[in-house]
Amino acid sequence: MPVHRLNHVVLYVRSSDVTKKFYEDVFGFREVTGIPGRASFMQAPGSLNDHDLGLFTIGQDAGSSPAGHSTVGMYHIAWEVSTLNELLAIRDELTKRGNLVGASDHGTTKALYGIDPDGLEFEVSWLVPASLIDEDVLQARMQTRPLHLEQEIEHFGGETIGGLGISIPLGVEA
Repeated sequence: MPVHRLNHVVLYVRSSDVTKKFYEDVFGFREVTGIPGRASFMQAPGSLNDHDLGLFTIGQDAGSSPAGHSTVGMYHIAWEVSTLNELLAIRDELTKRGNLVGASDHGTTKALYGIDPDGLEFEVSWLVPASLIDEDVLQARMQTRPLHLEQEIEHFGGETIGGLGISIPLGVEA
């Protein structure tokens, strides 16, 4: 049975209240249910999932994850945005907050990397629609080059819906 897509992510965090506010303020997530100080289940804007993100408080004394340094573990989660203008707005917000840790052009994917209040890393990406993938885009696929977001907006357009024919089947609204 093939997996079709990621449904939700659940994170252990120092404070579900602090992390909930971060995802509300940066991404527009909204809490659908929760227990103040203990847990929060959040939905991304436009999502029909009962929740996209779960947060469980484990306390302020919790140490940072050594995953990737001395233990195995997850590197990051990735959220997809519809337009490059949305990616630009997120870049500006993450920069303002000091939470932006990287920006990469992978050819078919334009990606930002950030950290949440507990230092857990996430990616926010825009995918080049299938109809716009040309030889130049393919040459850069799966490479890591610096992202020049304003140039990408000039090239692809700020309101071009990303992922069509890739993560979004053709004929389906983004």
